[in-house]
Amino acid sequence: MATKKFKCKVCGYVHEGDAAPAKCPVCQAPASEFVEEVEATAAEKSANKKKGIDTNSNVYTIIYASVVVVIVATLLAVFSQLLAPQSEANVRIDKKSQILAALNLRGLEKTEIENKYAEVVVADRIIKSDASVINEGVDKDKAAFAMANKDITPDNLPIYVCTVNGETKYVIPLVGKGLWNEIWGYISLNDDKNTVYGAYFSHAGETAGLGARITEYEGFQQQFENKKVLTEDASDVALSVVKVGKKVEGLSADSRCDAITGATLTCDGVNNMVRDCLKKYMIFLTSNE
Repeated sequence: MATKKFKCKVCGYVHEGDAAPAKCPVCQAPASEFVEEVEATAAEKSANKKKGIDTNSNVYTIIYASVVVVIVATLLAVFSQLLAPQSEANVRIDKKSQILAALNLRGLEKTEIENKYAEVVVADRIIKSDASVINEGVDKDKAAFAMANKDITPDNLPIYVCTVNGETKYVIPLVGKGLWNEIWGYISLNDDKNTVYGAYFSHAGETAGLGARITEYEGFQQQFENKKVLTEDASDVALSVVKVGKKVEGLSADSRCDAITGATLTCDGVNNMVRDCLKKYMIFLTSNE
């Protein structure tokens, strides 16, 4: 006669014999806590297999994981498509906010930015380094505004023609490299194309409390206002960011801005960015147009 199996409900101990033990040798539970384990017949095992996939098998695990991945990927793709228009709108508004900041139009509510931008920006023009116009940009947001930073070249230069309080201003985008990552900004000029009206700078990863302070208006950006961009003979860009106390031959106070203490390398990046970017516009800056 085949040996029976009895399992302790308390600790799981399995006893083999004709009857359950009087007491569990592991946890001392009485015989009443044992239940007989009845092994399924071959026919029952076959029937169970036909009922579905064994949830303990590797095949089931792989199929389950694959289905979950497909479902999650599909949901992410759907949500990405649904949120794309709002994301693009936020990027557009942020860029317009930065351009307006360079025109000293700061602290606007998000709902005000689009209208103020439409009010002051007359055209987002594209020119060449020889000052010839590629696109007048009268259909705003479709020319210079739509240009990615990587597409800015001497033959593809964005410039924003603006009117603030009845006066013409020109906003020039700036792109450069800071200590750790990309830095960028906008600088606005009066209609003489030589006097700074306002400036805005930002960054992707400069050190907090040091290089990251280039985003501060009173702490850094404000000092650019009314500075002169060109040398006296208009042969080169004079506007510079220089370490406090450092003497630079030929650099007048009219074109000098102070670097942030402790952020020399980031400010060197701002200096190079301002000078390198503005030099591409030299013919425009010195023309009478």
